[in-house]
Amino acid sequence: MAFLNDITLGHYWPGDSIVHNLDPRSKLLGLLGVMTTLLMVLNPIMLMAYALFSVFVVRLAKLPAALVFRNVRPFLWLFLITIAIHLFWTPGRSLFQVPVVNLNATHEGLAFGILYSIRLALLVIYAALLTLTTSPMELMDGLERLLNPLKRLRVPTHEIVLMLSLSLRFIPTLLEEAQRLKNAQLSRGASFDGSLFKRIQSVIPLVLPLFVSAFRRADDLALAMDARCYSGGEGRTTYKILRLGIVDWIVLLMALALLVAVIGWG
Repeated sequence: MAFLNDITLGHYWPGDSIVHNLDPRSKLLGLLGVMTTLLMVLNPIMLMAYALFSVFVVRLAKLPAALVFRNVRPFLWLFLITIAIHLFWTPGRSLFQVPVVNLNATHEGLAFGILYSIRLALLVIYAALLTLTTSPMELMDGLERLLNPLKRLRVPTHEIVLMLSLSLRFIPTLLEEAQRLKNAQLSRGASFDGSLFKRIQSVIPLVLPLFVSAFRRADDLALAMDARCYSGGEGRTTYKILRLGIVDWIVLLMALALLVAVIGWG
């Protein structure tokens, strides 16, 4: 359960860097462009360029590198599954064969599995960069402004953005709650070591109390919002007026140029 301390998705790291001061709309659209193009490439050189760019953004945002890149650790199981699936189900030159189940591992499968895993890791890193450099309130304001045109179709954009913002906000809270429950189990003599099956068994008693705690927090939040006469987004204003600056337009143009270049290159 040590991996709970590695997840920083949903956390905000206060700072005064260029990345922190960007308009949340430019960060959201820029991230959308980067992630879209990242899903379209599988070239090792291009993936290396995306990795170097993530390091550049980390330095530009003045974030501790370990804080950002440790988000990859909790997803190691996903990377291993991805590699295994491609290793045994991608046709190509034989690498080795599993005799009992007659599965044939290939060189091409290993290469594709590693490349897909690197791409998944980069997606996690870029998502962490967004939440670490943008406060939940800024994310909510930026998303609501971007979804404003949908109001003409009677889409409850404010309520949708509020739900997304609250979900993101409660990720660290739920992780802290899971850590507290784990410590309580350890004080009662529980063990989270041993084989994979034993670890899964030891985690099961944490799931039910964690769900109960999440529902209790949601109920308390609903009562608090009702007590403050919250009635939705109609007529609501924002404390900070969002304005796109020169740097924001440069980021948007770079994201658009990257998207056009990858589509043209593909």
